[in-house]
Amino acid sequence: MKKKPLPVLENIKITDVAAEGKAIAKVNDLIVFVPFAVPNDVVDIQIVKKKKNFAEGRVIKFHKYANERCDAVCEHFGICGGCKWQILPYEKQLFYKQKQVEDNLKRIGKIELPEIQQIIGSKKQFFYRNKLEFTFSNRKWLLAPQPTCHCKLDPQSLKNTSNSDFFHNDSCTNENMNGLGFHIPAMFDKVLDINKCWLQDDISNRIRNEIRQYAFDNNLVFFDLRRQEGFLRTLIIRNTTIGELMVVIVFFYYDKKLINNILEHIKEKFPQITSLLYVVNSKANDTITDQKIEVFSGRNHIFEQMENLKFKIGAKSFYQTNSKQAYNLYKTVRDFADINPQMLVYDLYTGTGTIACFVAENAKKVVGIEYIPEAIEDARENAKINGIKNTEFFAGDMQKALNQDFIKQHGKPDVIITDPPRAGMHNDVIKTLLFTKPKRIIYVSCNPATQARDLQLLDEQYQVLKIQPVDMFPHTQHVENVVLLECRN
Repeated sequence: MKKKPLPVLENIKITDVAAEGKAIAKVNDLIVFVPFAVPNDVVDIQIVKKKKNFAEGRVIKFHKYANERCDAVCEHFGICGGCKWQILPYEKQLFYKQKQVEDNLKRIGKIELPEIQQIIGSKKQFFYRNKLEFTFSNRKWLLAPQPTCHCKLDPQSLKNTSNSDFFHNDSCTNENMNGLGFHIPAMFDKVLDINKCWLQDDISNRIRNEIRQYAFDNNLVFFDLRRQEGFLRTLIIRNTTIGELMVVIVFFYYDKKLINNILEHIKEKFPQITSLLYVVNSKANDTITDQKIEVFSGRNHIFEQMENLKFKIGAKSFYQTNSKQAYNLYKTVRDFADINPQMLVYDLYTGTGTIACFVAENAKKVVGIEYIPEAIEDARENAKINGIKNTEFFAGDMQKALNQDFIKQHGKPDVIITDPPRAGMHNDVIKTLLFTKPKRIIYVSCNPATQARDLQLLDEQYQVLKIQPVDMFPHTQHVENVVLLECRN
């Protein structure tokens, strides 16, 4: 039995923005989510998925462009899957991020809220990231048919795209299929070859393009993600605001001559690299957290600076990816916490201890807890580097580590700072917070929806006094939000 074809909706006005960088249209009682459109665009929409209360679609024709729409600067916009809001002027991006925070806290939290402070925008809207990861692939994504190629289109690929993009099949021999860039969304083995990315300082583009060209010139084998074979696997580039630069090339197998040759070439071409590292990863996945980091030249780490503090960053270390905005975020946390020298502070999900070190000067003591043991080692090292002696860090699963016995052993905190992952805090963690009853809780979140859920659970004992959104990632839908809660009694 043939499925009924999904409809085309004509002359539909886009009304709002939604999660995942998509826009919203309403057709009678049906809500339709559409990528790459902005409010007040008038479009025809091809429905691609239909549920009972909503549908997903793609724009197949623009009848009218919204006045607030702008041109995307990136040549890869709409294909690589990142920076989905480039077609919105930055002031409009901030408007919708502020609205996203307000809508989530009111709709999901359903608690009494103060007026939300104006979102802190990023002074840099481009080249603001301090870390990017790229993938080598022998199956790059092609955007248009090549005149010299006569291979057939992959029908499934063409069905799932709105830009007439397609890739060549495995028998194609007329096109260099090697690419170095970002994964195509929902296609684990397809990589978009990136010429220029606007997210990181342009040195990143020059390094990546030089490595790709060297690989072409020397016939190095790009990784086959399906067959799990090849030589060049992934590339990580990190930089800091004080001019330090880390490059990590991940290889699938060890070949001393090939590895030395490519790394020596990069070292000569880019003498500004302060940390040139490599990894041999023969596992089925790309993660290097359990792999040995080898130093080819320079140090095994780079340094970032914030006020009078220095933070050591290794290949595996977590650090907020927008360094300048991280400073604004941490200043907000410190202001909200209002710590004095008599106070004991707990920093939950402390990571590499950046917030803990940042507020330690004002506190009697800061206790940090983090799930990843390597991150805790970094946190201890960061405290040592900065001569901070009033911090203590512990590794463990938060819902198990933070319990009544831990509180009894290390003291009842006056202030708790919590910065959980996108999923928010586990119910057991919230119960411990309610049992502990610190005077203040500062809740930092990268997901206002799960933050709102947790605030509702804390509402029985805590009142929200201040809310400060911070834009860490221009041209994306993501927003950080800092909330100050104070104990009701």
